[in-house]
Amino acid sequence: MPEDAPFYFKDYHAYYKTSRGYHARSLNSNNGWNVTSPLSFLNMPILQYADEIRSAVLMIHGEKAHSCYFSKDAYAKLNGNNKELFLIPDAVHTDLYDNMDIIPFDKMADFFRKYL
Repeated sequence: MPEDAPFYFKDYHAYYKTSRGYHARSLNSNNGWNVTSPLSFLNMPILQYADEIRSAVLMIHGEKAHSCYFSKDAYAKLNGNNKELFLIPDAVHTDLYDNMDIIPFDKMADFFRKYL
């Protein structure tokens, strides 16, 4: 991994290219390819109808994850009092894959008990 690589590249490398998350058949661990692809969704205004969601929504994200902006943007479009954005301080994206010490299981259980 080059020294000047973006922070999230280093995070993914630390997960997918080490024993922590490596798998020989994983596309993220290797240079594989998919038979299917999400490319058809690239031009879809995915948050266009977010304000119509009536179901309870709990969004959990690492505060330092490169993709945290997406949860913040999505949350801002949600309506109702049964929505919550829960940020894990100092966590990155891959921390929520397997870091059992920071995954908020109690938070999830409380939310599910309240709204489901």
